[in-house]
Amino acid sequence: MEPGYTIAEVSERTGLSAHTLRYYERAGLLDPPDRGTNGHRRYSDVDLGMLRILTRLKATGMSIAEMRRYAELCRVGPDTFDSRRVLLEKHRQQVLDRIAALQTDLELIESKIKFYAEGDTRDLARP
Repeated sequence: MEPGYTIAEVSERTGLSAHTLRYYERAGLLDPPDRGTNGHRRYSDVDLGMLRILTRLKATGMSIAEMRRYAELCRVGPDTFDSRRVLLEKHRQQVLDRIAALQTDLELIESKIKFYAEGDTRDLARP
């Protein structure tokens, strides 16, 4: 048994399709994994860790360009910790801003639910 994980195993563990994994390689988000004796990709635990953070960054709205920048900084090594921190702090603020906007949106939806639940028909023009 060769060390590492096959693309199918990584896909199952991460929820990312094989197509997405190959795209992440081409896009510079993930280093090309080692290859087994059969030429197939063999992903490491380090690759899985990078995929976990990339998945969360994407889910929180980080652009591919910013994700690529983060991956590039990781490849350079510990000397880039400050740059990575700054990049993540900026992204955190963007996520917090989105959460605040969603909270405002949710409050409006909650008020509409209450309005309709009460069956108040006095203001029929109210959307």
